[in-house]
Amino acid sequence: MAQTIAEKILSRRAGKAVRAGDIVIVSVDGVMATDATAPMAIQAFREMGGRRPWDPTRTFLVIDHAAPAPNETVANLHRLMREFARETGCRLYDVGEGICHQLMVENGHVRPGDLFLGADSHSPTYGAVNAFGVGVGSTDLAAAMLTGKTWLRVPRTVRIVLHGGLRPGVTAKDVILRLVKELGADGANYRAIEFTGEAVHAMSLAGRMTLANMTAEMGAKTALVDPTGLRLDEPFEPVYPDPGAEYEATLTLDVSALRPQVARPHAPDNVVPVDEVQGTPVHYAFIGSCTNTRLEDLAAAAAVLRGRRLAAGVRLVIAPASKRVFEEALAQGYVATLLAAGATFIPAGCGPCVGSHLGVPGDGEVVISSANRNFRGRMGNPRAEIYLASPAVVAASALTGVITDPAEVG
Repeated sequence: MAQTIAEKILSRRAGKAVRAGDIVIVSVDGVMATDATAPMAIQAFREMGGRRPWDPTRTFLVIDHAAPAPNETVANLHRLMREFARETGCRLYDVGEGICHQLMVENGHVRPGDLFLGADSHSPTYGAVNAFGVGVGSTDLAAAMLTGKTWLRVPRTVRIVLHGGLRPGVTAKDVILRLVKELGADGANYRAIEFTGEAVHAMSLAGRMTLANMTAEMGAKTALVDPTGLRLDEPFEPVYPDPGAEYEATLTLDVSALRPQVARPHAPDNVVPVDEVQGTPVHYAFIGSCTNTRLEDLAAAAAVLRGRRLAAGVRLVIAPASKRVFEEALAQGYVATLLAAGATFIPAGCGPCVGSHLGVPGDGEVVISSANRNFRGRMGNPRAEIYLASPAVVAASALTGVITDPAEVG
């Protein structure tokens, strides 16, 4: 039986051949929860009678959503996570170490062919390394922590073939924004998205992570990126689909003529070419989130802002993906360039993206953000207007004070 990548990975974990539509119980390779979900998962785990996770070395807790703690309540939730990690031996990433998905990939906790659960909706990001990453609720995560297993309905797969080469200044963020527009906010509900094509093969790991990350905005269960061209620190065994594998649908896009894309308020699929919103005044620019704040993203922003200053009345807030990314950006000179332009760096974490801590916009303010969601109130204020774009577009807009195509500023 010819299989898709999703069917192959789940077959290995189920111990038998499975196909789309089957209900399976599968072993997992790792689980992760953040300070937004771990406290509830820990409580549920204990209510299930759990004392230690099935494998503490494959259980990860990350404090990234409200870090450092903004108030007493959150501080005590962080304390609960620290105490649980100390008692059980699972791995804790504390304040400032980074965003959960970045840390799982950066530190090799997720590997090609893995089935990895994250108590966060953007866990499909792990498809960038050819893994089956899936977001689950806190109770499902607690059950997996206890047993090392979970249940799934094997998803049908939508194949997306990306041909051509990206023009200078156009990135994986522009590609995925265009695809979210094409498929719609619920166009891939409970589907696996399988990316392939020469444009994918040429993408960096960072670009692949951006691509996989925003499949959550299509409703996808998981994303799986063709491992051709993937470079990791250690050797790995790639998982490819079989010739003749059955797909629910195939979408083909030539990216050669693609322009920078922008999602208008208040939906990630409300996407237009940058030309259609160019000139819209902005007050607040944000580069961060699990979608776009890796080293190449900071490099792109620094290239736009080198030797220049932000427009009067515009603030640029940057949250690196991890402490390691910040250190690398510091060594490369990107941090100095961005600081000289007027940017403000905050600890590596998710705060502004979800509006839980640091960088909440004011009433009536227009935000241009490199994050993945722009629902009303997403950044903590329902009276703000949030546009989504690549880091280059965000930086160009912060430079001019209006939404701007980076090509217009050189």
